[in-house]
Amino acid sequence: MAAPTPKLAFVMVGLPARGKTFIARKIARYLSWLGHRTEVYNVGSYRRARLGRHRHEFFDPRNEAGQSARRDVALEALDDMLGFLRTGGDIAIYDATNNTPERRALVRARCAAEGVDVVFVESICDDPVIIESNIRATKARSPDYEGVPEEEAVRDFRQRIAHYASEYQRVAEDEGPFVKIIDVGRKMELYRIEGYLLARVVHFLVNLHVRPRRVWLTRHGESSFNVSGRIGGDAALSEAGRAYASHLASVVRERVGEGVVVWTSTLRRTIETAEALGKPYRAWRALDEIDAGICDGMTYAEIAEQMPNEFERRAVDKFGYRYPRGESYQDVIQRLEPVIFELEREKAPLLIIGHQGVLRALYAYMMDRPPSECPFVSIPLHTILELEPTAYGCEERRIELSPTPVPPPPPSKPSSPPIERMP
Repeated sequence: MAAPTPKLAFVMVGLPARGKTFIARKIARYLSWLGHRTEVYNVGSYRRARLGRHRHEFFDPRNEAGQSARRDVALEALDDMLGFLRTGGDIAIYDATNNTPERRALVRARCAAEGVDVVFVESICDDPVIIESNIRATKARSPDYEGVPEEEAVRDFRQRIAHYASEYQRVAEDEGPFVKIIDVGRKMELYRIEGYLLARVVHFLVNLHVRPRRVWLTRHGESSFNVSGRIGGDAALSEAGRAYASHLASVVRERVGEGVVVWTSTLRRTIETAEALGKPYRAWRALDEIDAGICDGMTYAEIAEQMPNEFERRAVDKFGYRYPRGESYQDVIQRLEPVIFELEREKAPLLIIGHQGVLRALYAYMMDRPPSECPFVSIPLHTILELEPTAYGCEERRIELSPTPVPPPPPSKPSSPPIERMP
């Protein structure tokens, strides 16, 4: 009998405003998308929930009451993390400053007692421009400073950083495996990083950056197979599809300009859509639609009539179902991994012209949705999904391109992304 896979905890280390939470959430999103049960335990969130908001004096190491209270909430978060790993979780991320060897030793000892492997992920940055940008972009607008004027929040947060810096010691080799990310990826240092999973996480981290940009996802214009309701194939665009390609080109020119990077699949309908832009594009085989195998070119009605067992299997488990001699959504996620690395690396505005199944998988990654929800994401034809990654997530807006002007939609529910219809 094979030995069980060890549980794993990534323990974040570093001063405030060094991007620890950004990195922690990115790692969690990537691993969850690959199918690992992963959770982030952010000590700052625990502190605000249990103790409320505090100014910098609370974080002064000479403030014994503050030190004791912060230690208690840190241990509560650690207990919850270990409980998650004990009851079915695969990987956890402990997101805190962990700025002293003593605090890290405590975390490591508690994890070791539960049979949990620890890898420290330390974010180091001494670039004043990056630090100032991070303070103003995220920390001064964090829940800790709600309702506080920006300059006052910035001053207070700088003093909080100074309190942590007075005790900060970087992770040493005798503390165990670590990854050190220096100046937002300018340099990385690794120590005792072994195994396939950690190698993939390191490769992922190498490609991260914090530069703001937008990612546009859109299906190709309507194809002749869309008109007849057939799946797969390599059909050309319909008349409506060609009109959409032209309309998409004008919207891209208006909203993005010349700097947009364009990716397509290798299939005709995405390439014909991209060619209307008049820009270079990169065709990825990894962006090709789910391979429908022997069902390629059929309608779902034909599949139900000719292969009722397959039709039923797909209805029961749409995410795990694999077409005979074809693929499943799980297979698509695996082949999209190189695309994810390049997507994270790309700094320019990015337009991906793809297919419904593949874009569903990319959307699930960017919006931090469980992979099992992929088959149920709504990505209609002739609609742009404009996604803007932020420090703590991703903002979404949908732009529906219609051939003629339409009245504005009714107000959306709070959980629904806004839709913009364009003539």
